[in-house]
This record gives sequence, structure tokens and C-alpha cells, in this order.
Amino acid sequence: MKQDMTEVELHTFSGWIDPPTDLQPAVAGEVTCDVAVIGGGVGGMGTTMRLAERGQDVALIEAEFLGYGSSSRNGGHISGAPGGDLRMLKLFYPKQMKGMVVLADHAAEYLQGKIRDLDIDCDYVPNGLAMVAVSPIQMLRVKACAAILRSAGGRGKVGTAEELGIPRAFMGGMIEGVGGMLNPGKMCRGLRANLIASSARVYEQTKVTDVRRRDDGKVVLTTPGGTVVAAKVVLSTNAYSGEWDIVPERLSIPAYLIEAETEPIDPKRIEALGWTSRTGVLSQHQIMEHFRVTERGTIVIGVRRVQRGTSYPLPQDKAPDPDLVKELEHAFHTRFPSLSDVRVAQAWGGWMAITSSWISLAGKLQDNIWYSICCNGHGLAQAPYIGSLIADNVVDGAMHEDLAGIWLDEPKFPPFVLMGKAGLRTIWAIDRFNDLFNGHKRRARRAAEAANAALAKA
Repeated sequence: MKQDMTEVELHTFSGWIDPPTDLQPAVAGEVTCDVAVIGGGVGGMGTTMRLAERGQDVALIEAEFLGYGSSSRNGGHISGAPGGDLRMLKLFYPKQMKGMVVLADHAAEYLQGKIRDLDIDCDYVPNGLAMVAVSPIQMLRVKACAAILRSAGGRGKVGTAEELGIPRAFMGGMIEGVGGMLNPGKMCRGLRANLIASSARVYEQTKVTDVRRRDDGKVVLTTPGGTVVAAKVVLSTNAYSGEWDIVPERLSIPAYLIEAETEPIDPKRIEALGWTSRTGVLSQHQIMEHFRVTERGTIVIGVRRVQRGTSYPLPQDKAPDPDLVKELEHAFHTRFPSLSDVRVAQAWGGWMAITSSWISLAGKLQDNIWYSICCNGHGLAQAPYIGSLIADNVVDGAMHEDLAGIWLDEPKFPPFVLMGKAGLRTIWAIDRFNDLFNGHKRRARRAAEAANAALAKA
């Protein structure tokens, strides 16, 4: 059933949660502090929270409101594995592989602990995340990635769809041994509330237009309403890191990804898919598709296509392209034909950072200016964890082993490959060709027949 896209609610923020109603004041006049953190996503909040815990005079500066960016707009996956293709990471970064796997595992454990200790109500379900295969070729990739993960000390279980409790539309996959699903908007709102109640100063609605280091070593942040003068600064701006001259070339590029959410679905119909674990699934396409069941009885579908940002400042009021929403609807109905009558109700998108190496990065730009880029699709847990480690480094120079594994002594980055418009179109075409070649439609039809039979018995 083809859906009229005019019926879909397109958000310029997120579909997970509404914006807060208690916006904190903007910077006015001159503000001084020991440490200023720029960027109020999960990375900036994690950094600021740790600095406040350690007694620092810290100010968090955010252009919109805490959690405004990709932190509240993603699919809500807490992953215990690095982002990107593990085979490529092992090929290009063999010495760093174990450290990246251990870091990702520790990051998931860290965020789980924060949710528990701060009593954040964010619908967290610790049921892992599954790398899944729609074809025999993808299943080979899953097994190769699982072997790499295990050899580096990671956790994961490989099995068929039935063994893992994932939809029969997939051949099988690997469920990670740590992590799970949550509502990222509610998680960000919980972190925000804790920060506002802490000793940290929070400035929202404050866009930093320039970052400069004075002759006396202090760093001056210029904003429309005044300045912030800090002894130390941490840049935790993710996709927005390219807006100032102080940022090195090719630190990251911004990519716009979208998520779509269906209308509520009868739980029996979801059960009939064989999705007994409710684990979120992430396909092994070059540009992933992901699907997850929410606590509100819907399915959230994500990615499949990527739009690259070409210039700064990035548009803040960007709503998803209806054609890309239609693409996600098509992916959903293709994988789950027994749900072909289920409509997409809403969609949203956001900018995230992609590094040329596809791994998280951290380091210093100058003696008293730190930075981190922790996304590449798996940043929801890594960003706050790495932020906490950077905070310790800011306070006393501590270099945790996990931080050392991604630390760069010189902020120099290789050029990006295949991230232009032509490259992204080519990758998408390869994914669709592989779908066709590997007969995923036949498998989906068989899964639909099994789902309908299970539903009839129920």
C-alpha cells in the first residue's frame, strides 16, 4: 500500500519528545569560569556532569537547548561494539582494534550505570542490539564481524533468526552482549534535569560564533549576547564542529540521517514476525537499515540513505525530505510485507558527525582546548563516556586507557572517501543490487506467510 506522504508529520526537532518548556537563560555580558564546555548533546552533558562532580567551576554553552541535536533524534540504540564495518576497522587499525572494542563495551556499561544511578526514566530495555543479515553474503559478514569482536574481547551471540528471537525476515545475526534500546529524547531530558540541578552553570539559546585564544592563554567564546572567558575549553559539538577557524581541517563531516515511526501496531502482529526478543536490528548493508520496537507499540525505522552537509552553518529547521521518508517506508514494507498496511505516522532527522577513520576521536587543539568526536552511528553511549574521561584529563591530566586508544597527539586527519553525492548514490545502488541479487524479496514473502500463519493460530 503506497502512502500519501502529506499524511506524515515531519518534525524539525524529534519525534521522541517535545522541546523543553523551561529553557535556561542565554549568556549575557561577560561570564568567567574555569572550564567551558561547548555543545549540549550527550557528549557535552557527560563531560560537564563529570567536571561538576569533580568540583570544577564549569559552564555548559548550548546553541538551542540541551539534547537538541542528534542525541535526541537517533534510533535509541545503546551499542557495545564500535561503529562502522569491523572488517575495515581491523584492516586499517589492527593495533587499535582491541582498544576500540573494549571502549565500546565500557561505554555501554557506563551509560547503563548513569541511567540507573540517576534514576532516568527513558524506557531502557537491556536486550542488546543485533547485527542482522538479509542475505547469505550479509550472514558471512556478520560471522566475520562476530569473530573480530570476540577476538578483541567483545561479547556477542551468533544464531539464526529463530535462535535469536529476531524477525524471520532476516537469515540470522549476532546479538551484542551489552546494551539495548531506549527513548533517547527522554534520556537526554533526564540528563538535562540532573545538570540543571547540579553546580554546573547551564546556558541555552547561546550560539558560539567564535573561539579564540588570548595572549594570556585564556579562551574567549563570542556569543550574540556576550562573551565567555575560560581557562580551559572542551569542544563537544559533534556535527557542528566545523563552524570556527580554530577547528582543524577534515575533523569530521556532517551527515543528515532520518528516522521514521509507524502508527501503533497490534502486539500480536509483531509477535507473529518472530520478534520475540524485541531486540533492535541493524542490517549489514553498506548504509544500514535499522528497525526497533518502541515501548509505545510502534516500529522506528532508520537511515538507508545519507545526505551530506556541504557548508556551515548547518540548517537548524531542516525537516526530512518526503522522498527519503518514502524510501524508509518502502524498506519497512519490503522487510515486513505482512505489515504492508501499517502507515508511517511521523518522521524526523538530524545532523551527526562522521570521521574519515570511522572511529571516535579525541585530543587537544591547543594546550587548553580539548575536543572529541564520538558518533559514526554508535555515539549515544560512547560520547558521554569519552566526555567523562576527557573531564578527568582536564582536571588532573589522567589518561584512561580507553581515552588513550583514540587520542591523537596531532589533529591531522585523512581525506574523506565516497562521501560525496555521487559516492553516496553509488553505495545505495550497490546495496539495492545486492538485495535483488540475493533474493531478499522471496525471503520476505516467506516470512510474511509464516507471520500470517502464526497470527491466524493466535
